[in-house]
Amino acid sequence: MFTGLVEAMGEVTAAAATSTGRRLEIDPGSWGHRPDPGASIAVSGCCLTVVEVVDDRFVFDVVHRTLEMTILGGLTPGDRVNLEKSATLETLLGGHLVQGHVDGVGTIHEIDEGDDWRVRIDAPADVAPHLVDRGSITVDGVSLTVARVLPAGDGRDHSAAAFEVALIPETLARTTLAARRPGDRVNLEADAMSKMIAAHVERLLAARAGGGTR
Repeated sequence: MFTGLVEAMGEVTAAAATSTGRRLEIDPGSWGHRPDPGASIAVSGCCLTVVEVVDDRFVFDVVHRTLEMTILGGLTPGDRVNLEKSATLETLLGGHLVQGHVDGVGTIHEIDEGDDWRVRIDAPADVAPHLVDRGSITVDGVSLTVARVLPAGDGRDHSAAAFEVALIPETLARTTLAARRPGDRVNLEADAMSKMIAAHVERLLAARAGGGTR
């Protein structure tokens, strides 16, 4: 479990295919956290297990399913990633509850770099039902508030839902989002509470439709 408050930006130093997926090596830079093998780290919003630490660089094995669901398969040496260590019961929950289980990949549609930096993102079908105004969303591991859910059209893919977030200077300075451009793909995780409630409601409705009681 994480909070979506990015603690450091790391740099990919190596990426290689393996029989089970892909091995990534990441330099955490000045981040003082040094995890033990087996610890969980959110890498741009994706929960990964540290395989080993080599010369202060974190090594992860990424399985095929994770590569299918996230942008991690496209990372190459030199790319920057957001890093966050797993939360504990003593962690200040300044963002929102984040599982590190990416629901799908969105595409940045437009960026307005005015005084109020706005980013508009097309979201996949698995995320769309959980988008609500002023609700929570995780973009590349960053806990953000949905400024508004956008109507279909406006030059976007009509099959995609879309939403807008506002980025404050602190977020731009501490995360990779400042370097994002239209057309870039981003990891998205919908709010865990929204997904849980939706699953319960769906199950109740299915039970009623089928004549069940639970």
